[in-house]
Amino acid sequence: MDRNQEKLQKLAYVAQRYYLDDWKQSDIAAELGVSRPLVSRMLHEARALGVVKIIVCPPASDANSLLEQLRLSSSIRDGVLVEDGKDDDATNQLLSQGAVQLLWQLRSRHLGIGWGHLIGQLVTWLEAHPQLGSTVTDICPLVGNASIPARNYQSNENVRLIAQQLGATPHFIYLPALPDSLEEKHLLCSTEIYRQIQFQWNKMDTALVNIGNYPSSPDFASLVRYGSLLQEEHTCGRLLVYYFNADGKVIQSEQDFAIQIPLDTLKRCPNIVGVCSANTSAKALRGALKSGLLTHLVARADLVRDALD
Repeated sequence: MDRNQEKLQKLAYVAQRYYLDDWKQSDIAAELGVSRPLVSRMLHEARALGVVKIIVCPPASDANSLLEQLRLSSSIRDGVLVEDGKDDDATNQLLSQGAVQLLWQLRSRHLGIGWGHLIGQLVTWLEAHPQLGSTVTDICPLVGNASIPARNYQSNENVRLIAQQLGATPHFIYLPALPDSLEEKHLLCSTEIYRQIQFQWNKMDTALVNIGNYPSSPDFASLVRYGSLLQEEHTCGRLLVYYFNADGKVIQSEQDFAIQIPLDTLKRCPNIVGVCSANTSAKALRGALKSGLLTHLVARADLVRDALD
């Protein structure tokens, strides 16, 4: 580790003690064997260098009211709702900031990341706003790697970049999201590589899962995996590479060869955060809420209002 990185890590440690652990500056000074004024200067420098980001949240009675409605009508315990930006990109950046804010609130340590447009936007936001004082220590992908070139679906690369900006350790999945067949999936899931990612999934305390529309683009070979089942079940949305209908039922197919975190494993994660992009439909969010899988939500306030209506 170079000297600049060591300095940033020390600033992050001091900031965590002060802002998250509620230590007094004098107590931090005593622990480090330095003067209290030096601790004060370090906290100032941490903010100047972007190690600390102060987010001021003015009263938002409407958002609080919507969250309370979600608590009463669904499995959602808490979340972050944002107002629309000037365009979709601006809105997605606000949603990305909200997701990071929620990770701070949850004091997440072992984090799993899905994929999709909002996850790609999260990477972009973090590259401009590093969070080296984050509580996250380990991060892993929830889905294998896609063969398409779009950055939003390159699981390992997104995990590497997010871990770099959070000061966390990345863990990778060296398997495709969509093998060539069900037989190949069974073979890959019997390997040591798969057992290693299973170990990370079982350690997770927080999962960020994307909520998308159906039909979706890319299609993720849904016809081969499900045949006509998605149409027969009146599918309305997607979570990771799982599909669900308006009643919240996750559609299961014996021919599904996608490699992603098993639903039973995901359900054991204490915090499952559904993240919606600027384009997520009210129909998709409504079905995701009815699934009962989600404990937290990051979304546009107007989207939640539409879904509740």
